Amino acid sequence: MEPTDENALKPIASVDLVVLALSEHGLQVLLIRRQADPFRGAWALPGGWIHTDEDPDLDAAAARVSREKTGVETPYLEQLATFGSAGRDPRGWSVSVGYVALLPADEVAGRAAESTDTAWHAVTGDGVAVPLAFDHASILRAGLIRLRAKVEYTSLPVHLLPAGFTLGELQAVYERILGRRLDKSAFRKRIAEVDFVEPVPSAMRRGSNRPAQIYRVKPGLGTAFFDRTI
Repeated sequence: MEPTDENALKPIASVDLVVLALSEHGLQVLLIRRQADPFRGAWALPGGWIHTDEDPDLDAAAARVSREKTGVETPYLEQLATFGSAGRDPRGWSVSVGYVALLPADEVAGRAAESTDTAWHAVTGDGVAVPLAFDHASILRAGLIRLRAKVEYTSLPVHLLPAGFTLGELQAVYERILGRRLDKSAFRKRIAEVDFVEPVPSAMRRGSNRPAQIYRVKPGLGTAFFDRTI
């Protein structure tokens, strides 16, 4: 949907999504190859116009765009920041509200599109190896900075895990995002203090060592905040 001539002098309003998941290869972001001008053929974050006739608010617009562009039903969607200028889009003055969406690790392979126009790209540092359309490199960078900052003091990484996970797997997610090792006993003490997970009755993960208890997020809980950094 393109803006009409009568709206040419009005800012273009859209939402763009930084959809992140953690695979065995590391942190990945979902990108879509653009099929129309401007930036035809370039990789971009999933995004779309705000539909004033069907989107009651920005969160609803972001959830709709996520479903339409990627098929992703993400359990975590957070408004990131607003990006706007006269030069970010060659079609005219535009405003984009950026969002961060997280997907569980077991959905990464399932969301890998059969089409070559949608693909997961490995995150390296604060970006990806391919150039991005518009100012999407800046939006991606802001999303990664937000994620890494919140990992230090919240339960946010749990949204990158399957519904059932071990405490060892939870710690590994924190370590992979932070890029450093965490003391096992100190980590588990912090998780116990925040009290946002509970054991799944009679559910164990069998491995080479002794069986590990499977945990899940306590029902009805949103993001939990630590009283100090992890």
